[in-house]
Amino acid sequence: MRLIQNMCTIAEYPTPGSAAAADCCLGAAGRRLVKIAVVGASGVGKTALVVRFLTKRFIGDYERNAGNLYTRQVQIEGETLAIQVQDTPGVQVHENGLSCNEQLNRCIRWADAVVIVFSITDHKSYELIGQLHQHVQQLHLGTRLPVVVVANKADLLHIKQVDPQLGLQLASMLGCSFYEVSVSENYNDVYNAFHVLCKEVSHKQQPSSTPEKRRTSLIPRPKSPNMQDLKRRFKQALSAKVRTVTSV
Repeated sequence: MRLIQNMCTIAEYPTPGSAAAADCCLGAAGRRLVKIAVVGASGVGKTALVVRFLTKRFIGDYERNAGNLYTRQVQIEGETLAIQVQDTPGVQVHENGLSCNEQLNRCIRWADAVVIVFSITDHKSYELIGQLHQHVQQLHLGTRLPVVVVANKADLLHIKQVDPQLGLQLASMLGCSFYEVSVSENYNDVYNAFHVLCKEVSHKQQPSSTPEKRRTSLIPRPKSPNMQDLKRRFKQALSAKVRTVTSV
């Protein structure tokens, strides 16, 4: 599925340094923009997760993921934000570690937040979580990128290979939020996973006064040298008059 009703599908996102990238914090109508990349192994349900969040619908069959970027507007704490969600091809593992091509790396660098997805029916997808998290952090050195770990296909308990509790423990160790979801059965859990990321990014984007401005407001304005000189002369003249009156 390439096009989704009531939603734009964008083939490419602005490259770093381009004119479009300079305005990447603003979406349609000047609204603040939140950019989320969804990553994970093949077959864990990344596309279904994205579509469920953006349309509330579940569709079981999709064309092979081409790495589409989906855009829509959502309400977060009373503010309308422009949300872009980047769906990515499945990550592969080789002997030397993860196979992350430059397209995937650009997606991660572009993102304000990342959703890492695994399936409880695929233990190998769970084993990727730690390596993926480390790779994300390496591409965002010096910043704390919000990350959520999502365990998908929670309804398929009869073919479960990973206890969701293991996902919770790993996410806690990595310092990430964790959500166990069934994309096919429950929209609210999917919404909550994305909502917590949108809130965290939105709070980071909130403008705040700089320390320099706060310090400046606490420092009294220096007095004018001319005014100080006038006050000094006035005191001298007043003292002279007092001495004259006293001597008389």
